Amino acid sequence: MNASTRDSLSSLGLLILRVGMGGYLATHGWGKLQMVIGGHFDQFGDPIGLGNTASLILATGAEFVCALLVVVGLGTRLAAAPVVFTMGVAAFVVHGANPWTMGEGYRLYMEKLAESWASKEPAMLFLIAFLALMFTGPGKYSIDALICGRKGRNAANPATTGSPPAKA
Repeated sequence: MNASTRDSLSSLGLLILRVGMGGYLATHGWGKLQMVIGGHFDQFGDPIGLGNTASLILATGAEFVCALLVVVGLGTRLAAAPVVFTMGVAAFVVHGANPWTMGEGYRLYMEKLAESWASKEPAMLFLIAFLALMFTGPGKYSIDALICGRKGRNAANPATTGSPPAKA
């Protein structure tokens, strides 16, 4: 397999990861966006002491706005960072006392040993995926690649800018 095919397949994998995980996370953020629009700040927790209003707005920004930026591949590495932080808070603060897996949460709930079957698992899955995107970037099927590709071509090839090539 040549390098171009390998790059295209890797970028396709990153596109699937971005659209899949970003799309799912945006559905979580949509509910929070509805809370913000409705002014229901008092219905949201304050896990790290910023207040209900700030906590809801920041979580909505990460889970909805940043998730959509990742889906389209715009500012991907930067947009993934608030998601990683938010999911870390969700896993280790909000769900700190809950089990690691949904299966264990379900078992505890069914045995009447827990009030819900909540777990760290959903937050950790988002955290891991978005952390990976922080390191890999969005791939070539993204707005980031379009923007950087133009800048890269223009810098490397003066003919694309209309400027004459530099003389040696």
